[in-house]
Amino acid sequence: VQLQASGGGSAQTGGSLRLSCAASGLRLDQYSIGWFRQVSGKEREGVSCMSGSDDGTHYLESMKGRFTISKDNGKNTVDLQMNSLKPEDTGVYYCTADQQREPIERYAESYYWRSANYDYWGRGTQVTVSS
Repeated sequence: VQLQASGGGSAQTGGSLRLSCAASGLRLDQYSIGWFRQVSGKEREGVSCMSGSDDGTHYLESMKGRFTISKDNGKNTVDLQMNSLKPEDTGVYYCTADQQREPIERYAESYYWRSANYDYWGRGTQVTVSS
């Protein structure tokens, strides 16, 4: 099983980037998917997730209205569209998969922000937002 995040790069404040998570060895539509961000010296922080059951989503409060998670079952990818970027969005972004396929409301939102609940992780992609 491999997950690979791509699409990172540099952007200016207010700009956009689209990250993509590609998988091999598993079908992403059969997993709950999370996007996490890690800043040097800090723990990984969940920023968005999507249920593998009902496509329900959660977003970190500071990302609401700016980030959108989506999936393309035909391509076996899950994307994270990031708009209105801010310097504090800077970090390494990881996609991750959780084998549970419950509707999004089955668990409290805090469940999805706990990195230990996810089973597969890919290499991250760097996002740098300058002011």
